[in-house]
Amino acid sequence: MSQNVDPAPVKAKRPARAYHQEFGSTSSAGPGMMSSNAPPAPSGYGGVGVGATSPMPPRPQLGSPSLPQTGFPNPPTYQQNAPLRHPDRPAHLQNYEHRPMSALPPGPPLQPESAIAQPPHTAGQRLSGPRNRIDPNQIPSPVTVQEQDGLAYESEPFVTSSAIARLAGLSGLVPAQVPLSLTDYVAVDDGNCSPRFIRATTYSIPHSDELANAAQLPIGLMIQPFAELKYEEGGQVPLVDFSQGPEGPPRCQDCRGYINPWVQFIEGGQKFICNLCGKTTEVSSSYFCNLDMSGRRMDCHQRAELCRGSVDFIVNKDYWVQSDSSDINLKPRKPEPMIHLFAIDVSWSSGKSGMLNQVTKGIKDILYPSDDINEGDEERFRNTLVPGSRVGIITFDRTVHFYNLKAGLEQAQMMVVSDLDDMFVPLGSEAMLVDPIESRSIIEALLDLIPVMFGENQIIESALGGPVQAALMSLKRLGGQVNIFLTSLPTIGPGSLKQREDTKLYNTDKEKTLFLPADPWYRQVAEECSLAGIGINTFLFPSQYIDVASISVLSGITGGEVFFHPRFTPTRDGCKVLAELRRVLTRETAVSVTMRIRCSNGIRIAEHFGSFLQRNVTDLDFGNMDADKAIAAIIKHEGKLDEKYEAHFQCALLYTSANGERRVRCHNLALSVTSAMGNVFRSADMDATIAVVTKQYVAQVTQIPLRDVRATLTDTCVKILLAYRKNCASSTSPGQLILPESYKLFPLYALGLMKTKAMKGGNVSSDVRTHYMRYLKSLGVASTVLMLYPRMVPIHASEDDVGELKGNGRIKIATQMRASYLRMEPHGAYLLENGDVMLLWLGSSVSPKIIEDLYGVNSLEELDPQLSSLPIRENRLSNQVRRMIKYFETQRGGRRNLPILIARQNVDGSELEFANMLVEDQNNDAMSYVDYLCFVHKQIQMDLSGERKDESSGIDPSALWRGAW
Repeated sequence: MSQNVDPAPVKAKRPARAYHQEFGSTSSAGPGMMSSNAPPAPSGYGGVGVGATSPMPPRPQLGSPSLPQTGFPNPPTYQQNAPLRHPDRPAHLQNYEHRPMSALPPGPPLQPESAIAQPPHTAGQRLSGPRNRIDPNQIPSPVTVQEQDGLAYESEPFVTSSAIARLAGLSGLVPAQVPLSLTDYVAVDDGNCSPRFIRATTYSIPHSDELANAAQLPIGLMIQPFAELKYEEGGQVPLVDFSQGPEGPPRCQDCRGYINPWVQFIEGGQKFICNLCGKTTEVSSSYFCNLDMSGRRMDCHQRAELCRGSVDFIVNKDYWVQSDSSDINLKPRKPEPMIHLFAIDVSWSSGKSGMLNQVTKGIKDILYPSDDINEGDEERFRNTLVPGSRVGIITFDRTVHFYNLKAGLEQAQMMVVSDLDDMFVPLGSEAMLVDPIESRSIIEALLDLIPVMFGENQIIESALGGPVQAALMSLKRLGGQVNIFLTSLPTIGPGSLKQREDTKLYNTDKEKTLFLPADPWYRQVAEECSLAGIGINTFLFPSQYIDVASISVLSGITGGEVFFHPRFTPTRDGCKVLAELRRVLTRETAVSVTMRIRCSNGIRIAEHFGSFLQRNVTDLDFGNMDADKAIAAIIKHEGKLDEKYEAHFQCALLYTSANGERRVRCHNLALSVTSAMGNVFRSADMDATIAVVTKQYVAQVTQIPLRDVRATLTDTCVKILLAYRKNCASSTSPGQLILPESYKLFPLYALGLMKTKAMKGGNVSSDVRTHYMRYLKSLGVASTVLMLYPRMVPIHASEDDVGELKGNGRIKIATQMRASYLRMEPHGAYLLENGDVMLLWLGSSVSPKIIEDLYGVNSLEELDPQLSSLPIRENRLSNQVRRMIKYFETQRGGRRNLPILIARQNVDGSELEFANMLVEDQNNDAMSYVDYLCFVHKQIQMDLSGERKDESSGIDPSALWRGAW
C-alpha cells in the first residue's frame, strides 16, 4: 500500500520517520529527481516505488493517518510507507504508528530560523549544475532507523537461528534481519552464533554467481571472534573439555570441519553427515549417543557443541603450537598464561612531553590499584590480569635497558646493552618475566624510579629496533604481548627511519607512497613475532613526524593495535591513555591464533581484509587477537547452490587463552539460499555491508590515488542502487530516486567514509591518515558504523528521566539527533562522539545554568578549555550526562574512556574538529548529504539513459567524483 501525501506545514527539526521514500522535484528544476506529474508507483517490499512485478513479497502495512493536507502549486509527489523492518517484530509494536513527513514545494532546502550556520573554517564542496530541491527532513535518517530498531528489541531478545523451522520441515523461510550493530539487544544462541561474532552482508545468499553479480552487493562476512557477550547472554562462550581424551573434538574426516548443531546424525547415531562438505564420518564409541524419534541425538541439549552456534573446545597436546625452528629436538610449546612486556622510551622527548610519568604511573595504577582495601589483597589484582600472568619491563633510548625483577631482591637490577646491531638478552626469563604479585614491591619501586632516573635524560635518539628484537628473543618460545611506548622517530639501530614527509605529494598520485613502510625490516620482524605468538601494541606520542606507516606494520601484522597521541598533553590525553592501557591489559586476548573459515560446497572465501599475517589462501595467523578486532571475508561462488538447503559457514580459531589453555573456538552460521534478487536485498545487513566496504576501500589507499578510491566508492554506491532499481523496481518513473529499505543509508555511510581522516580530501598528514587506516582496518561493525556517523545528543533538551533505569534494566538515553549544523541552536549544548573523539559544543547563547550545572562556573569565558572530564556535581543535568557517557563507554566495551573536549562556539579551535564530524554538512572537502544524494541519483539517471560510462571502459574513475565539484 502507498500514500500520496500533499504538502503540509513543516515543523522545524522534526525527524523523518519514513523508512522508504521517493524524492522528487518539479520538471522546471532541471534534471530533477522526480516529476511532479509522475504517477505514484505501487509499493512492495522496500516500499520505495517497488514495481508490481518485483520478486519481493509485500511488507505488512501499518495503519497510520496522513498529515493534514494543504495546497501548494504543483507539489512533488512523495510515496511513503513504513513497513516493519523485522517480520517477527514483537506484538506490542505491531501497531507502531507512522506519520510521514510533509513534502516541500520547489525551493531551497528548509533551514529552521533558529539554526546556525557552519563555521567559515570548514571547507567543503558544492554540487555543480542545476540543483534539486528536496527537504533534508525527508531523506533517510540513521537516527530514526536506530530509534525504531531499538524499540523492536527493547523487551524482546533476538533468537539467532531458524533451526526450529528447519527441523519442523519448513523451508523457503527468509530469516528475520539481525538487530542493528548499535542497538542494545540480547541475543539468544540456538544454533547460529550471535551477530556480535559474525554478521553477513545478506542473510539470503544468492544461489549463483550470476545473481550475486547482478545484485552488485558485496557478499561477505564480518567476523569478530572474541567479541564480548552481555551478562544476559551468559557473559562467555560455552566451554567444552576435550583435552583428556586422545581424539579431541569430533571432526569431519574429509573437510576437517568441527562438530556443530547443523550436522545430521544417521544410522542410529553411528555416523554424521557434515553440513559443510556433505561427507559422512563415523562417530567414535566414546562420543556415541542414540537418536530420538525425530533423528536428533538424545543428548543434544546437554552438549553445547550440538545446540549452540558458538563454542570453545579445550584441546589436547595434538593442538599445541608446533616449533618452526630448524632444531627438530624442540618439542611443541606448552601453553602458558599471558605475558605482558612493557618497552618504554626514556629519551629526552619522553620526559619533556610528560609521557614517561603518565605511562609509568598508569601501569602501576592498573597492576596495583591504589584503592585496595588490603595492601596484600590479590583479588583486586586478579580482576586486572588473569592468574599466572607475568610482566617484564624494558626501557630504551640509544641503548636498551633490561631489569631483573626476581622476587627476593631489594630492588630491581638494571643491565644495559649498547650494541644495537648485535642485540642479546642478558637475563633469563625467570628474572626478566615475573609474577607481579610476588615481585610487587620491586615493580612498584622501579615504576616510581624510572621517571626520576630519566626525567632529565639529554639523549634525543630513540632505538626502536633493539627493544623489538629483545622482545622477540625473550618471548619466542613463550608468546605474549608487547606494549611499546614511543615519542620520536627511531633514527638509530635496526629499523632506523628518516624524515620523509613531503607535503608536495599531498593530493597527488604519489601520495600513496607515504602510506607504505620505508624499511622492509618492520615487516620481516613482525612476521617473526606473529608466528611466535607475539602481539605488539604501539603507543605513539609524537610532537612531529614519526612515520606511522612504517612503525604500525609491527601492530598490523601481529594483531596488535596502534594508539596515536600527537602533541600529547597529560591533562587532556592522560585519561584516554590510561583507559587504552587498561583495556589492552584486561580485554580478552588470545595468543598464537590461527583462523580458518570453512564454507558449504559451491562457495569459498576469496579474500580477507584486516590486520593479520596470511601465508596461504585459507589460514590467517595472529600473534594476538583480542575482543575488539574484526576481519572481513569476501564470499565467491564455485558453482550453484541448492535453495532447498542452507549455506553454512564455520569460523574456527586455534588459540591459547590468557589463562594458558589451548582451545579451538568455533562460530557457526547457517544462511538461507535464494534465487530471487528481492530476497537478497530484503535480507541485507547495511551495517555489515558498510563495515566490509570500509575494509575493502581502506586497503586500496596504498595502491591507487585517494581521489580514485573515493570515486570507486561512489561508483559502488551507484551500482548497488542501480541494480535494485533495474531488477526490483523497474516499473517506476526514471525521475524517481529509489532507495531499497536495507540500503537506504548506504549513500550516507559512503559519504561518511569519504569524510574520515583516512580517506578525506585536502591536506592530511601521512601519520594521521595512516593511523586511521589501521584503525578502520581492525574495527568491528558497531565501532565502524559509529565512526562513519557519530552520535549526537542535545543535552540541553534532555527529558527528566534521562539517565534513569527503565523497566528492562537499561538506562534511558536522551533522544539523538542528526549530525548537522542546520539542526543546532545557538542556545544549545550538544554532545558528539564517534568512539575515538568526544566533544561538548556549547552555543554562544547557552544558558548559564547549563554551564554551572556541568562545570560549576557562571559563564563560557570562565570555562577552562583544557578540562577533559566533567566534574562530579550533584544535580540532575550533571548526573544525566555522566550516566550517558558511562553508557556509551559500556557500549564500546570500555574500549576508550574518551576525554570530553570543550568546543565553545566561535571560540575554541576544537570546534573545527566538531564541525568536521557533522557528516550531513558540507565539509572535509566533500558534499553535504543532500547534494551527495542528488549526485548519486544523477549518476543513476545517466546510467539508465546510457549517458554514464563505467570505470571499466577505461575512463579515469575519478572523473565520476570530479564531476560533482
